[in-house]
Amino acid sequence: MSEVVTAAVTALKSKMAGESFEGSAKFVIEDEGSVIIEGDDVREGDEDTDVTLTADQETFEAILSGDLNPTAAFMGGKLAIDGDMSAAMRLAGVLA
Repeated sequence: MSEVVTAAVTALKSKMAGESFEGSAKFVIEDEGSVIIEGDDVREGDEDTDVTLTADQETFEAILSGDLNPTAAFMGGKLAIDGDMSAAMRLAGVLA
């Protein structure tokens, strides 16, 4: 697992602060790896999920830090979403 993915897992666990996500989501960090969120579990992984969000490292870190709104990232072409859009919206609510 890359240092970026390890840091992402830690940051997402902190950001979720014990909240649970209904469904499953995968963040693909280009050239680094991927992180799975399922229920209250956050881990490195690459299995199929309800929704997959793909971004470069800089975009992903900006979303996690709150400097970039996920919707704005998607509308600006910095974040690709594949799969269940309602799951993506629920995830944005959990991470806000």
